[in-house]
Amino acid sequence: MTDTLPAAPPAALPEVLFFRLLEDALDAVIIIDEQCRIRYINGAMQALSGYASGELLGQTLNGLLPDAVGAQHDNLVLNYIRSSRSSSVLGKIREFAIRHRDTQMIPIEMKAMDLGVVDGTRYFGAFLLDVRERRELAAKNASLLAQLEQQALYDALTSLPNRRAYEAQAEQAMARAARSGAALSVGVADLDHFKKINDRYGHAVGDAVLRTVAQALRDTGRITDVAARLGGEEFGLLFPDASLQQAHQVAERIRAAVAAAVTVLPDGAPLHVTISIGVASLVQGASLDAAISDADKALYAAKHQGRNKVVAAAAGQ
Repeated sequence: MTDTLPAAPPAALPEVLFFRLLEDALDAVIIIDEQCRIRYINGAMQALSGYASGELLGQTLNGLLPDAVGAQHDNLVLNYIRSSRSSSVLGKIREFAIRHRDTQMIPIEMKAMDLGVVDGTRYFGAFLLDVRERRELAAKNASLLAQLEQQALYDALTSLPNRRAYEAQAEQAMARAARSGAALSVGVADLDHFKKINDRYGHAVGDAVLRTVAQALRDTGRITDVAARLGGEEFGLLFPDASLQQAHQVAERIRAAVAAAVTVLPDGAPLHVTISIGVASLVQGASLDAAISDADKALYAAKHQGRNKVVAAAAGQ
């Protein structure tokens, strides 16, 4: 049996290799001494800061720091060296900012480290990563998400809340009313003879009419009221803190506003439309569906009474 000799330890690599690696690293690298003077920056740090290496070497780090940080940075470093306590910053990744040569503040992600003592001098180093592109992408994603949420909860044609949003807001209003004991009423509105408008003038005019009516709904209700497009020419109304009588009064104002609103036809002629509305109380313990059903019955009665009317559901209907 042949004895196996232990493997020899690998030879130490020349320092020039580490220098070349740092110089061409994608992350920005900076090294400072215990007096916070810059002793080394790599190519990525030059690109990030806008300074050439020779412009920064020997300069204090404070010129690259935000004003509030620069004012206390030297003392923080000195206190850390003197105290020999562990740092809450060193060795951890954190978001920060550095000042570019053109004075703009650049958001970065940074990991700073204590590099130890060499020839009697303490050194600190840091890796810095430019996060502007990441933040821009995050902002775009947030904007896209907001647009998707808008599309999910609002009707594209009228910009009113859609049925889903209406039901969600109604549930919230019901919860508030249950806690406070306040009254709550709902309404269902339907444009009169809307099919005839589409048949006579075309769907483009029909869409314009819906937008005109939606604007009247927004402008006429109380600030706490909700108007939503439930589908087609049907609209849902929500009247928080409103008795059936108060809801009837607001609905009457809405009816009058719709009747007075004007949609301009392609030939410049004005077009007036009317709306019928049914309102009902949403009593505590009852479901939203039940209240909407009561309002629907009242709307049906308004249609049969000649349209362009507001009818309140009978108590207990």
